[in-house]
Order: sequence, then C-alpha cells, then structure tokens
Amino acid sequence: MSLAITRHNDEFGTLGQIDPSHLTEIADRGYKSVINNRPDGEGGSDQPTNESIQAEAEKLGLNYVYLPVVGGAFTPDQIREMARLLNVLPKPILAFCRSGARSTNLYHYAQQIS
Repeated sequence: MSLAITRHNDEFGTLGQIDPSHLTEIADRGYKSVINNRPDGEGGSDQPTNESIQAEAEKLGLNYVYLPVVGGAFTPDQIREMARLLNVLPKPILAFCRSGARSTNLYHYAQQIS
C-alpha cells in the first residue's frame, strides 16, 4: 500500500509516523530530504527510533534532519530552524510526525517568517 503523503506543493510534503522500511518508497517518489519532527519515545516502545530511521535514510542517500517538536508548543527557535531547513535542504522535502499535522503546522509557521 502506498504511503498517504500530503503534498503541499512541488517542494514539500508531510506524512504521519514512518518506519525505516518506508524510506525506499519515499526516495522512489523523488523526495531528497526528510525532516523528523517527532520526539523519540513519544509513542512508546512501538515508535521507531530517530536513529533507526536516520540510518536507513542515509543509506538510501537521503538528507535527514531531526527537529523534534511538541505539538502546539512550537518555540520561536524551532520555527526559525524549520524555515532555515526549508531554504537549505535539497527539495522536495518530506516532514513527518505522529499524524502529519504537527509537521504541517510547523511548515505553515515557518513559511510566515521566510
């Protein structure tokens, strides 16, 4: 089954929690960079670790950044960092969190300052 990526535009998409096995499809769909916005351990022991996802992403040649944020509690520094990443990472970029909503909201806040 194909991943349900929300494509906001040609350069940015969001998705709910992924595991390392999803990264092949993400790369095959043309994404060059992945941003993980979900803190490690937030979903308990069933949540794949940032380290495991990052290792597979790098093995596939994807750029990967860990920018964990708590939903509804974005800091100005996190918003500025997301804006910076949107400007410097190779595109298209895929960001993920638990459901995709947090990454979407962070994206919209970052767009307001870039």
